[in-house]
Order: sequence, then structure tokens, then C-alpha cells
Amino acid sequence: MIHEQNTEACDKITQGGLPVYGFTKAFGSFAQGSIVGIPNQVILTIILFIIFIYALAKTTLGRYLYGVGGNEEASRLSGIGVTKIKLMAYGLSGFLAGIAGLVLLSRTSSGQPSAGSGYEMDAITAVVLGGVSLNGGEGKLHMVVIGMLIMGVLTTGMIMCGINDYVQQFVKGIVLILAVAYSEISKKIRSRMIVTE
Repeated sequence: MIHEQNTEACDKITQGGLPVYGFTKAFGSFAQGSIVGIPNQVILTIILFIIFIYALAKTTLGRYLYGVGGNEEASRLSGIGVTKIKLMAYGLSGFLAGIAGLVLLSRTSSGQPSAGSGYEMDAITAVVLGGVSLNGGEGKLHMVVIGMLIMGVLTTGMIMCGINDYVQQFVKGIVLILAVAYSEISKKIRSRMIVTE
């Protein structure tokens, strides 16, 4: 969110808040094109999905990310460089946000200061719907994809019904609150079951 606000501020200073045009057709075809009938955006998503599924499940970095997310102090005591892992997590997040920005820029063939506004809320809601704890340390990438698909269907349905943006944001906020509440309640139930056993 801070990055988005900084981008808007820079655009207002350098471009007067106006959209930037004049990108090449080759750049536009990056997001608008397809290979064997499959859109390039889908291919890119599948490639990134495979890379990160492997990285989270099979690499030391993946295990450390889950460990630091689950219990930062225990990770520190076991010798994991918590600050380094956090920096890597934020770096990866920024890298992926940059890729998403390039895809959006290529798709619209224009740089708009407000493009992507509100996407952060959709991303958080999709992640929570996918079963990722806001406290960290648990969650599976394939479940996040399911959460993302649910959010996509919900958003598309509301747009097709002609629901205005403010109501859409309200509905998404309610979905996020319900998803967080469900996550916390189910976590408490699981912990009680473990204690009683």
C-alpha cells in the first residue's frame, strides 16, 4: 500500500498525474498474447506457481519461512537468521508485485497512477480464504489459488450484476472478516482437541 502511494506521488510529480502511453506493441503482446491458445498471463502464473510450490516444500528457505511465520522467537533460538528471512520474504513479495505491475502495464498498454488500487485487499482476502493464517506459519499455495479463484468469481459476478465499487469493497470486507473469524475459530477448536487428547 505504501509502495502504491509512493508510485502515485512520483507520477504526480513527473507526469502531472496523467497516464503514460507510448509502449511498443511487443511489450503489449507480453500480457495480451498467447502460446498455443493459452494466454501468456496463465502460462506465467503456472510457471511461478510451480517454482514457489517447489521452493516452499523442498528448500531450506521454504522451511525457514514457515518456521519464522509460525514462531519467530523459537526460530531465532534454533539459529535461524530471522531478520535475513524476513528481508528475503519482503524482497520476494516486492519482486512478485513488480511482475504483477508489469503484466498489468502490458495488458492496458498505459501506466496509470491509480492502476491496481484496491488489489491489495483482494490479495489479502484471497490468501485468507485459501487458509493462510494472518499470524503466519501455516497455509498451502494450492489453497491460495483456490481462494484467488473464489475472489475472481465473486468480483466478476458483482461487476456483471452492475454493483458499484463501494458496495463491492464492502462485500469483500465482509468476506475477509468472515474468513478471518472462521480461521481463528477453527484454530481454537483444533488446539482444544489437541489438549483434550
